[in-house]
Amino acid sequence: MSRLIRLGSRGSQLALWQSRWVKERLQEADPSLRMEITVIKTTGDKIVGTPLSKIGDKGLFTKELDRALLSGNIDLAVHSLKDVPTELPAGLGIAAVTERWDARDALISRGSSSIAALPQGAAVATGSLRRRAQLLHLRPDLKIIDLRGNLNTRFRKFDESDWNAMILAVAGVERLGWGERISAKIPTTEILPAVGQGSFALISRDDDAPLLAKLRRLNHTPSEIAARAERAFLRELEGGCQVPIGALAEVHDNELAFFGCLGDLGGKELLRERLSGGTSEPEKLGRVIDQRLLKRGGREILKKIRESDAQ
Repeated sequence: MSRLIRLGSRGSQLALWQSRWVKERLQEADPSLRMEITVIKTTGDKIVGTPLSKIGDKGLFTKELDRALLSGNIDLAVHSLKDVPTELPAGLGIAAVTERWDARDALISRGSSSIAALPQGAAVATGSLRRRAQLLHLRPDLKIIDLRGNLNTRFRKFDESDWNAMILAVAGVERLGWGERISAKIPTTEILPAVGQGSFALISRDDDAPLLAKLRRLNHTPSEIAARAERAFLRELEGGCQVPIGALAEVHDNELAFFGCLGDLGGKELLRERLSGGTSEPEKLGRVIDQRLLKRGGREILKKIRESDAQ
């Protein structure tokens, strides 16, 4: 009998959708593969009343699954790539990056077809400092409401509120079949997505060669190249949920186009850079964008954010 592959997943509807999608794709490629999904609750799932930026842990949605992998309780973990820290525990690695879905953010609103069309002083809900900074840069008049929870919870809170809008990732909303709730897909010229937004990361033990070979079948090379550039950019800025950072790398033929931004918490300063280059060294492109932003005032922005966090 073939080996049983234990796939670890968070328990939210979206996380389980992702894990089942991976399980189905792997079994399509190898019908003899035996797999089961194990639900593991993470710190980020347990602490729901505190803004992510205040908790101060980059592994909020991954570290419990990392421990289960290292202990051998599971063999594979599936995460939204945007939740995966740039530094993984020794012995673990990203075995595959799935093909990227639409990376944009979605505007969920009560009748407004764009950010510009929102009423003066509109209340907009988001739990992301990245979205907050870019929204306030576009519309300083907006009132930002902090929002946590899985997608079901966020839609429930929105429907029970008098908020004008909320911002979510297009990919998650569409994967759960709620695309009709999207009022507009926000152009990346207005709001850049989170690093890795739209792709899954398949995490496994580095020494599990037989499983690694199976997982690589789900790797989408253009999405992996983009992810490597974006994650290098994030790593160099020492980012995470505490710093408003947006990034989008796109592969077109043999060219990699990179867009990056860094802002302050209030949206008053927002620095953007764009650069294109070859696909052979994506990390280098991410680091170049990082250095450009730092030279243009990024160091001062990061210093103010860290001083604010220390208070």
